[in-house]
Amino acid sequence: MAETEENTLFIVLISCIAALGGFLFGFDSGVINGTIDGLQQAFNANDIGTGFNVASMLLGCALGAFFAGRLADAFGRKTILIVAALLFLVSAYGSGAAGSSMAFIVYRILGGLAVGAASVMTPAYISEVAPARYRGTLTSIQQVAIVLGLFAAFLSNYILASYAGGSTATLWLDITAWRWMFWMEIIPAALFFIGLLLIPESPRYLIAQRKLGQASGVLAKLYGSVTGKQKEQEIEASLAEDHHAPSFRDLLDRAGKVKKVVWIGIGLAMLQQLVGINVVMYYGAVMWQAAGFTEQDALLINILGPMVSIVACIITIGYVDRIGRKPFLYLGGIGMGIMLAVLAWVFGTSDVAADGTLDLGSNGWVALLAANAYVFLFNMTWGPVMWVMLGEMFPNQIRGTGLAVAGLAQWLANFLITMSFPVMLAGLGLALSYSFYAFFSFVAFLFVFKFVKETKGIELEKMTDA
Repeated sequence: MAETEENTLFIVLISCIAALGGFLFGFDSGVINGTIDGLQQAFNANDIGTGFNVASMLLGCALGAFFAGRLADAFGRKTILIVAALLFLVSAYGSGAAGSSMAFIVYRILGGLAVGAASVMTPAYISEVAPARYRGTLTSIQQVAIVLGLFAAFLSNYILASYAGGSTATLWLDITAWRWMFWMEIIPAALFFIGLLLIPESPRYLIAQRKLGQASGVLAKLYGSVTGKQKEQEIEASLAEDHHAPSFRDLLDRAGKVKKVVWIGIGLAMLQQLVGINVVMYYGAVMWQAAGFTEQDALLINILGPMVSIVACIITIGYVDRIGRKPFLYLGGIGMGIMLAVLAWVFGTSDVAADGTLDLGSNGWVALLAANAYVFLFNMTWGPVMWVMLGEMFPNQIRGTGLAVAGLAQWLANFLITMSFPVMLAGLGLALSYSFYAFFSFVAFLFVFKFVKETKGIELEKMTDA
């Protein structure tokens, strides 16, 4: 390799290792989908209790995202990802072994800390090691990993439930299948931990910590010695105006008001959840059973979503650095809003069967197609592109703290949507619930049009906080 050439293969490799955090993000989020009946039976949970058992992880996610961004400025991106890997291992074992609702919640919150940390640190790490010209492509790998994690969780749930005869049936060692669903996560969590030991620390973090020798070595390995030295000088120059460690005060302007870029990050993060994607992610099986499908059929339908999403993510990877971030967000806002409106119409015009479930009749396939089109659009647009933008839109000095605040907002919105769905389903029904999510999809389009700036091809050192 010539000295001025970047080591593309190495950059892609370490980005993929970091993206395993996204895989575990997806697996840990999706595994709960097939365990709802088991949780209700084991812990005698009602609708609100079930909602909290599912959503409890999201409280950990909010805390994990908030503190990870800040702690990463002090201890490094790689270090926080390693801590997340260890928490994934503990949570995977404990969630399956829990003997009470309280113990289960504690282990799910620990898993949430890991998911929250991985959700903000994976895109931050990738954006800080990747060149601007294909930074969006590599950061989008996280969404592919999330989808693959979801697919692995759904497929694992389906196989285990099918083999045992149901999620609440006994499987190996006289232990119910839903507990084994959680234990399957131990395998990828261990691989993530081992892989993280092999990747370098973010060079931008090292320079911010004045560890210039280590930073020079990493940059030379990433970009070659000549380009690496130039990049080091650019990073140092971007930090030159600030001679203090990053803090939350950096998020305020001279008038003491929160900077506009921070509000935009918060808006993007919350809207990604308010469009309702995690209702499908966490409650897909429950939703399809409410629509009249059997548990086995519902679990099988869940597998279709990630398969469709992988295709969507591949499209994003191929074009996000060509056409930019905003066109994808525009498409997602309008497209998801239409598909959710179709679902609301189907659910609202369906008859109610004798057992209380909806009789979709011939419109069942319309609902199935609309739901998968919605998932496709999300995973081509707001799913990956929101994380791409959060990883790159903040200037170097406030990237960690900006991600902390935006990540906190994202996971709190996730918690509210997830916690409220069982109650909304029982009180309002599927039609009004999906109308709510459709409304926020159109709001997302307007928000991007009004406030969001394009970041395609802009070096991180040239991002402004205006």
